[in-house]
Amino acid sequence: MRILLIIVIFIHGLLHMPGFIKAFGMAALPQLPHPISRVHGIFWAVASILFIAAAVLFLNYNKWWWLVSVTALIISQYLIISDWEDAGLGTALNIIILVITIVGYGVWSFSSHYNSEVQNLRKQTDKEQTQPLELADLAHLPEPVRMYVINSGAIGQPRVKNFKVELAGAIRSKNGEWMPFTSAQYNFIGQSSRLFFMNAVKKNLPVAGFHCLKNGIAFMDIRLLSLFRVQYASGAAINKADTVTFLNDMCCMAPATLIDPRITWQSNGNGKVGATFRSNDVSISADLFFNDRYELVNFVSNDRAALQDDGTFQPLPWSTPLSQYDDRLGYHLPRHAEAVYRYTEGDFAYGKFEIVKVSYNVS
Repeated sequence: MRILLIIVIFIHGLLHMPGFIKAFGMAALPQLPHPISRVHGIFWAVASILFIAAAVLFLNYNKWWWLVSVTALIISQYLIISDWEDAGLGTALNIIILVITIVGYGVWSFSSHYNSEVQNLRKQTDKEQTQPLELADLAHLPEPVRMYVINSGAIGQPRVKNFKVELAGAIRSKNGEWMPFTSAQYNFIGQSSRLFFMNAVKKNLPVAGFHCLKNGIAFMDIRLLSLFRVQYASGAAINKADTVTFLNDMCCMAPATLIDPRITWQSNGNGKVGATFRSNDVSISADLFFNDRYELVNFVSNDRAALQDDGTFQPLPWSTPLSQYDDRLGYHLPRHAEAVYRYTEGDFAYGKFEIVKVSYNVS
């Protein structure tokens, strides 16, 4: 669909060039019987170039393509009105491209909120100094956690003050179909903040989602075409739920952060360790499960309630089974994860995640 729209914009741009050719007498164009002034001919050329440029920028995911498209549309429609008998049919294509452009503006506007929050928090963490992580820093950790951090490759590396994760996978609602998605997120450890932005596709239509946790306050905003809000949640329940997710991210994707003094540990034996995380007047707990290679294989919490279609939260056990550990990212980390709620009728996996890239101390 996206490529088709790009082709439409590109061809529409090419269709403006005959106005320039006619105005400067470069070719006989019987399909344009009325004269065109040279000034208007230049405008036809400018509109053509701008539409083509918008298509190229759109193709390359440039966030400003919509602004170029708006400028082209204004010039184009002015010319069409000025020469309605010859060019009136172009209005239909302009309307189609206008709709596409409005969506493009929505994407820019919605994602700019996320980008602005990221930049503000990155500036704060840029000021933080980081020392190398040493074995002595792990002395207070239960053995499975300590060995997990060591095996991750974190010893000798700078302590983690923030990290960025790129994910790909699929998600679904309780009664919905799988939606493919890609996402980018930033976690800022000292600020207890997590910014997660997702682009998904539902029935061939783009859906964007922004999860924001800052200093214990969270909200979730899901929008169709980045314009129409289809789900929103805020309040105590999601504050707690996103705090669980914040701890889960630390455990799964940034083992070096598990030295955090806000985490209280309790070793239960047989590879099971309890963790309690307290931050910003929010306290949550989870159980971590390790295999005999000291790899984290599951994270289970009763503090991350499930958001229902009616906007309410249902208390349910939540888990993230992890698998396919490798060293491809420079650290020993899992490649694959799931997100699962345990309903009375059985487990329901609503998310499948592939960890594409992890970057630490992004400045």
